Amino acid sequence: MIISITMNPSVDISYPMEEFTLDTVNRVKNVTKTAGGKGLNVARVLHQTKAEVLASGMIGGHLGEFIETELEKEGIQHHFFAINGQSRNCIAILHEKKQTEILEQGPVITEEEAEHFLKFFEQLIEQADLLTFSGSLPAGLSDDYYAKLIHLCNKKNKDVILDCSGKALQEVLSKKDKPLLIKPNKEELAALIGKPVQISVGELKNILSSSLFDDIEWVVVSMGKNGAFAKHRNTFYQVTIPKIGVINPVGSGDATIAGFAQSLANYQSDETILKHGNALGMLNAQEKITGRVNMQNYHNLVDQIKVTQV
Repeated sequence: MIISITMNPSVDISYPMEEFTLDTVNRVKNVTKTAGGKGLNVARVLHQTKAEVLASGMIGGHLGEFIETELEKEGIQHHFFAINGQSRNCIAILHEKKQTEILEQGPVITEEEAEHFLKFFEQLIEQADLLTFSGSLPAGLSDDYYAKLIHLCNKKNKDVILDCSGKALQEVLSKKDKPLLIKPNKEELAALIGKPVQISVGELKNILSSSLFDDIEWVVVSMGKNGAFAKHRNTFYQVTIPKIGVINPVGSGDATIAGFAQSLANYQSDETILKHGNALGMLNAQEKITGRVNMQNYHNLVDQIKVTQV
């Protein structure tokens, strides 16, 4: 089983409008509300690919209950840790081919809740073959909280895919316990090394060979329409993807993580891991709804992805 962790899930609200005008009333008809958060997108895609997946993390209040209800409607297994605070709303206003987002911070986690979650999590991971951690940490949790979770996983020999950025990622990289795979994009990689990143094989090989990434088996740099660049132990790969018609790119990174998780859990080849992850990411980009993939298009797409050792 793959367990997908979302520490700060949300109710994602979409307001499609022909026009959005400031300082006046804007009315909207077709509102959609879904269980959101990067890790829930991962779980949703895994569920669509028929993988056995469990969604977990922290939720609270009536919005947390809504998240659980929505997952149940989709048939996605879940087991969350209940907190006293209220889970958050995240609003996307779709207007004039633009997207304006209003993201609530979410609940503030108490020290007691943080400690109790560690005990809850230690029991939860017993049933996992592999875990994914996605997204930001809620307020109240220390920057090294993901590092604490990874330490618990490593003690039980459970592999972890980590998809986060900023201080939380920096803390993990500074600790002895490492995840199996991380997936920074170009901007996140630049923030880690403190300078802009040029998309060239030579520079990417040099950056990923630095001591910053020691003991992380997989580092995959996602580069949007330019595909990806990956390091698996001491082998480097360039991933070239076909041009596609993009409808909604939001959540494509989460779908990619889902693909990596599924292939890694099944001990597949490097080429298959990279192709499967990137194919699911592109399938998500071709759908209007975030966290959706049309598997009927899978084989046509995956056959066009090229993985080259460099």
